[in-house]
Amino acid sequence: MRATWRGLPTKRYDVGWEPGLAVPGCDGSALLTDHYFPLAEGDFPTLLVRSPYGRGLPWSPMYGLLFAEQGFHVVLQSCRGTGGSGGAFHLWRNEAADGRATVAWLREQPWFDGTLGTVGPSYLGYVQWALALDPPPELKAMVVQVGLHDPYALFHAAGALHLENVLTVGLGMTYQHRGIAPFARAALRLRRHLRAATMARPLRGAYVSALGAEVPWVDEVMAHPDAEAPYWDGSSVAPSELLRVPTGLITGWHDALADQTLEQYARLRRAGCETALLVGPWTHTSALQQGWPEVFAETLAWLRAHLCADPTALRPTVVRVHMGGDNTWRDLDDWPPATDAGYWYPTGEGHLTRQAPTDSAPLTTFRHDPADPTPALGGPLLSPGAGPRDNRPLEARTDVVTFTGPPLTEPLDVIGPVTASLTLSTDTGHTDVFTRLCDVDPEGRSVNVCDGLGTLTASPHAPARIAVPMSATAHRFAPGHRVRWQISAGAHPRYARNPGTGEPRADATAFHPIHLTLHTDSALNLPDSANSGPPVAG
Repeated sequence: MRATWRGLPTKRYDVGWEPGLAVPGCDGSALLTDHYFPLAEGDFPTLLVRSPYGRGLPWSPMYGLLFAEQGFHVVLQSCRGTGGSGGAFHLWRNEAADGRATVAWLREQPWFDGTLGTVGPSYLGYVQWALALDPPPELKAMVVQVGLHDPYALFHAAGALHLENVLTVGLGMTYQHRGIAPFARAALRLRRHLRAATMARPLRGAYVSALGAEVPWVDEVMAHPDAEAPYWDGSSVAPSELLRVPTGLITGWHDALADQTLEQYARLRRAGCETALLVGPWTHTSALQQGWPEVFAETLAWLRAHLCADPTALRPTVVRVHMGGDNTWRDLDDWPPATDAGYWYPTGEGHLTRQAPTDSAPLTTFRHDPADPTPALGGPLLSPGAGPRDNRPLEARTDVVTFTGPPLTEPLDVIGPVTASLTLSTDTGHTDVFTRLCDVDPEGRSVNVCDGLGTLTASPHAPARIAVPMSATAHRFAPGHRVRWQISAGAHPRYARNPGTGEPRADATAFHPIHLTLHTDSALNLPDSANSGPPVAG
């Protein structure tokens, strides 16, 4: 594992291993646990890593071995119902109680010195937030990497089902803890059956052929698109305004959970909790692959500072972000930095201009057919296709409209949340609106920067206003490049198709083409920051 990456710190200790310890969960279920530890005399702090994905590759080397080599006891545990642990797995109902039960077990171990930290990515971040709902006194630091706190927001956006997320998480939760070979076979099956499962009418139940088994929580997630439904009660473990555990946060601009991480940061700052934020050029998975040297160094520095009283490796600012477009890093005092609103407006000639329109006249009309839905291309996905992509094939479709600014004569730094406000009318009264910011280079290559989706329900043919959050970014548009605003009515199978009828997406069997008319008073708002902080090395 050490040979996989360059730049990892030198090993400090040889490592011992106690596999398969049975730790009692909150109801007495045996939670199988591996203990990694430095082979040296003395006291060492403990890291708790709880995972539903098994305790083998990549978790054992990345979290067990590498952190134990640096002077930590590492307790790597399989969540209930996974990796040989007893009980039945549920997406969120048992993590807080099982985490507390594990800490109670730790207190009885002769090697536990009373200093505890937690660390881990994705759902391994969710279990950290669950423990922090009522943090034990021993918990002195957390590092949440590309982490989750709100399952609803992972699976639904503005009333639209994050269909690809549901299937990808279903695959991981069902098979990854069973080992590499079963997981690889299941991933191939999902790829083969993806189109049939995502184009089925109705969607409900069609996933079984793609996942190879019924997964009850998948049905439940699809059946509850309303965030206020009792089904979701207790699912969010967002940071409390009372939390005081120092917490490091790490994400990537193309991480499917980036918005959740930025929300976590804002909550912790409002609470006065010590925190730090690192945002790299990563997707959900590449943060733990290509980005691992930076992620590991950031994580190790935070844990040493707060568990070992060694702050020497901490960076000087609260926030560090990667600038797309020029491949530099920026140190910032906070997120988002102070910026000026930068409004760009579409014109009938397909241009994007800074000059505001004088009316709200119809601008252009395009047709979206759910039987041939606009495909998803790149962006913040959980699947391997995530990240920046050349959007020219997508923009050549008749169901995608684009508006492009003139070549820039000086750099444009867009740093912060990007939003769009659109005036639209439709013939059906029901539509999705997918809006994306792209960077067009002098050769015409159009690369996605950030995006978002909104859902519009209005009287047929009546103009209606919709605001669409498009996530956040830190991106430099270089001189000679152009700003492009891309608009369509979907991104499939990232989002389940809007049937155009108002029917629930999971149950719809009738689909109708949608004609959308965009009006001139629509606008793209890019936070323009001329003074966002100097580039830093790295």
